[in-house]
Amino acid sequence: MNTHRQTQISLDEDMIAAAAEAKAWPFEEARKIVKRYEKSGYPETVLFETGYGPSGLPHIGTFGEVARTSMVRHAFRVLTRDTVKTKILCFSDDMDGFRKVPTNLPNQEMLQNYIGMPLTSVPDPFSSEYPSFGAANNARLRAFLDRFGFEYEFASSTEYYQSGRFDAALRRMLDVYDKVMDIILPTLGEERRATYSPFLPVCQRTGKVLQVPMTGRNVEAGTVTYVDPETGEEIETPVTGGRVKCQWKADWALRWYALGVDYEMAGKDLIDSVTLSSKICRALGKPAPEGFNYELFLDENGQKISKSKGNGLTIDEWLTYASEESLALYMFQKPKTAKKLYFDVIPKAVDEYFSFLGAYPRQDWKNRLGNPVWHLHDGDPPALDNPVPFAMLLNLVSASNAENSDVLWGFISRYAPGVTAQTHPKLDELVGYAIRYFNDFVKPTKVFRPADDVERQALTALDSKLAELPDDADGAVIQDAVLDVARAIERYQDPNKKSPDGGPGVSIAFFQMLYQVLLGQERGPRFGSFVALYGIGETRALIAKALAGDLAAG
Repeated sequence: MNTHRQTQISLDEDMIAAAAEAKAWPFEEARKIVKRYEKSGYPETVLFETGYGPSGLPHIGTFGEVARTSMVRHAFRVLTRDTVKTKILCFSDDMDGFRKVPTNLPNQEMLQNYIGMPLTSVPDPFSSEYPSFGAANNARLRAFLDRFGFEYEFASSTEYYQSGRFDAALRRMLDVYDKVMDIILPTLGEERRATYSPFLPVCQRTGKVLQVPMTGRNVEAGTVTYVDPETGEEIETPVTGGRVKCQWKADWALRWYALGVDYEMAGKDLIDSVTLSSKICRALGKPAPEGFNYELFLDENGQKISKSKGNGLTIDEWLTYASEESLALYMFQKPKTAKKLYFDVIPKAVDEYFSFLGAYPRQDWKNRLGNPVWHLHDGDPPALDNPVPFAMLLNLVSASNAENSDVLWGFISRYAPGVTAQTHPKLDELVGYAIRYFNDFVKPTKVFRPADDVERQALTALDSKLAELPDDADGAVIQDAVLDVARAIERYQDPNKKSPDGGPGVSIAFFQMLYQVLLGQERGPRFGSFVALYGIGETRALIAKALAGDLAAG
C-alpha cells in the first residue's frame, strides 16, 4: 500500500523475549538501528529507504530490496515494542539522465533522440498512458508493490529536486564542494577527474542533464558556473529548484542527508558506492545509514540480471507460475549468497513455503522467529492446509496430460476426500500454476527413454506388487511395496543403506529410472505419494504403456 499509515503488529511477551536473542538476519539488521540510537534516543520517525533506477523495466531484484527492507523494519518494530514510528521510502532516481536505450524496449529510434534527457522527460515508449518513460516504469513498480501489500511512501527524484525539498541539502553540498571532490577524485581515472563535478547542470537550452566540469562556484549566491558544450557560452545557474542534479554517489549521499535516512541496503556490486556515499554524507554533516550488501541474482547462465538486458525473471513471469509468498520466501533465504533467479527455482520455492508454513504452529517462539513465514507475513502467518505439494502436482500433470484444472481436481478429490477448490483456494491456485509451468517448461523437455531388460523386470514386478494393493492404499503403504520390489533386484541395492530387516537399502537410481521411463523426467517427489494421488490403476496403465514401448515411441 502506498501509505503513510503504520499498521498495528502483533506483540506477545514471549515473542518479544525470544526476539532479543533471535538469529534471523532481519533481527541482526534491526539491532544495528537500535544500537544507532541507544544513547541519543530515537528520532520522530526511523526512515528505511530503498532506491530504484527507472532506466529499465523493474525486475525482481528491485522487489527483493523492498521485501527485505520490510522484513528488517518489522523486526525493528518488534525489538522496540512498536513504540517508534517507522516509514519505508521507495525512492526513484527518475531525474537521472537517459544514458543508453535498453535493448528490450520498443521504439528504439525514437528513444535515441532523448539520450541525455531526464528519465521523466523521455516519452513513454510503450504507449501514451504515462507522461514519460520514468513515470511508466515508476507505475509498474508501484503496481506490484501495492499488489503485494507493502507499506511504503513513493518518492520521485524529479519532484524532490524541482519542489525545493533538496534545496537546503544542495546548498550544503555547495558548501562542502571541495571535501566532496577530495573524496571522489582519487577513485577516478585521469580523464574523468578533469571533468568531474558532484553537480550535473540541467541545460536551460536543451533540458539535458550535462556531465561537464564547473568553471566557477558562488557559495553565498548558491550558484555554479559551467560552459555549454555545444554553444561555448558560460552559464551561471542556481543549484536549487531542480536546475542541477547530483552525480550518482553524491546524489545518494544528498538523499541520506536531506531525508535523514537510517537504513538502506544495497547489492554487492555497490559496495564501493556505499563507501564513498557514506563519506560524502559525513562530510555534509550526518552519519550514513545502517545497512548491508546483499548478493546479486544470476540468470540461468550465471550472469547478473540486468534491467537493460532484461535477462533473468521479471516480476510478472514469476507470478505467472507461482505465488507472491513463494517469491518473498526466495528473497528471504540467504540474502548474502548469490542465487540463480530463473524458472527452475520456482517449484522448490513454492513447496518450501508450504513446508515452513506447516511447521509454524508446532514451533516455540525461538524457532518461529527463525521461520521465514513469520517474516514474510509480518508475524502473522495464515493457517493454510496444502495436502498436495507443488512438485507432486507437476508430476500429476505430466502423468495425466491434464490440460485443465478439472482433470487434476478429479485426482485430488479422490486422494483427499472433502478437499475442493472451494475449501482450498490456495491449492486451486497451485493447480493453475502447475498446469502453466508444466506446459511452458516441463513438457517441451520431456524425454521418455525405453527400459532395458533389468528395468523391464523391475517394472513388471512393480506392476504385480501394485496389483496386490487395495485401490485406497495410502502413500506409505505404496512406498513400502515399491521399496520391496527394488530390494529384490541386485542393480538397485545400495550396501551403504540399510533396510528394516538389516539388508541392503535401495539406490536412488531405482526412482530415477521410474521417473525417466514413466514420466520422461529426471526426478520427482516421493513415488509412493505420487501413486496414491494418481491412482494405482492409472499407474499400472502407465507401466503397461512403458513396457509396450508406447511412451518412448510417443
